[in-house]
Amino acid sequence: MDRTRVRAALAALRRTVAGPDYPPLRLPLHRLRRQPWVLPVLRAVGLLALIGLTLIGEEYLTDTRKLPGAVALLLAALAVAPLPMLLTRPLWAWRITLVGLLFGTFNRSPADDLPWSPIQLLVSLAVLFLVAARVDRLVLGWIGLLSLVPVWMFVPSHNQGGISLLFVVLLVIGDLVGHNLRTRRALAEQSEVSELEQARRAVLEERTRIARELHDVVAHHMSMIAVQAETAPYRLTDVPEPVRVEFAAIADSARSALTDMRRLLGVLRSEVEDPQTAPQPSLADLPELVAAAHRAGMTVTLDSDVTAESSAPVGLAAYRIVQEGLANAARHAAGAEVRVTVRDNERGLAVRVANGSGGVPAGPDARGGGQGLPGMRERAVSLGGSFIAHPTADGGYLVDVLLPDDREDTGA
Repeated sequence: MDRTRVRAALAALRRTVAGPDYPPLRLPLHRLRRQPWVLPVLRAVGLLALIGLTLIGEEYLTDTRKLPGAVALLLAALAVAPLPMLLTRPLWAWRITLVGLLFGTFNRSPADDLPWSPIQLLVSLAVLFLVAARVDRLVLGWIGLLSLVPVWMFVPSHNQGGISLLFVVLLVIGDLVGHNLRTRRALAEQSEVSELEQARRAVLEERTRIARELHDVVAHHMSMIAVQAETAPYRLTDVPEPVRVEFAAIADSARSALTDMRRLLGVLRSEVEDPQTAPQPSLADLPELVAAAHRAGMTVTLDSDVTAESSAPVGLAAYRIVQEGLANAARHAAGAEVRVTVRDNERGLAVRVANGSGGVPAGPDARGGGQGLPGMRERAVSLGGSFIAHPTADGGYLVDVLLPDDREDTGA
């Protein structure tokens, strides 16, 4: 036999006989808190029931076995004592029951079919059933073997088989009931863990949404501030040198803020995210976006023939892609002409942002490490579209996106 199994069996025997008990069973008594009088009443009823069972057992032992009153009362109390311990000390309840089965046959008649009083036998059966539902199976095996010892010692031979089978059946049923309850409890705990995991995932998704919206909105406006601060001295006449220095400081501060924000966005972004469909700006807001770029000093042309309002996800994605494309052009090719084209075709909505050559590249602090292109790609791919971004032959840059859209044309 495997030594590991032998050691486990011996450890279970030690715990069964004299080891630590199982933790108390917690009952769902939270519903009784609204009626505080219920628990005292239940305790009083239980105490009266125990006293009643003890007196019944004492009378039975006095009448049938002719025991002195004190001895009969002691044996009757020993038989009933495990009941109040079943929920808090299951092993101790069984140990007291075993002692009662061994010594409860005092002064019995050899002609008796059962060596114990009816009260003691019923209590013993209840204890075996409830303890079997609480303990481990190795411990349960020792409890079953040790509980059969008084049966083989004191029960007449013609009743030993029946009483032994009754004990075994109660232990098996109790074990099955306990296993079922433990399985349900484990499933409930797992369900709670799953809910916590879903909540954590929702937090990560929200962080991703916040990161993308922060980059799409705040970075765009910060880029506009930097561009305006850089181009203002050239658009104004007779600008004093202190004013030029001040504009340069504003531009540097805007770039520093963009750099810090990109570091923050790198922390906020999660690896997996679902498509974002919350109501946001749509295609109808593109003219205002282009007008804001004009006010910032950019040369932007909008060419759009869309006659129907897109669905919310497609409209949001198109707006954000154009917004990010303008911001990228402002950062990497300030002063270059930018052309925004939005077209309907058979496959969906085509969005193109192209800037020409001749712009002034941004400094090293404003380049690289951004989330602009990844954000645009995420928006397109999340809707089942395509995304292409590359330099053009004339030195400019092109962002070409196709967004599948199932909207119906309401302009006809």
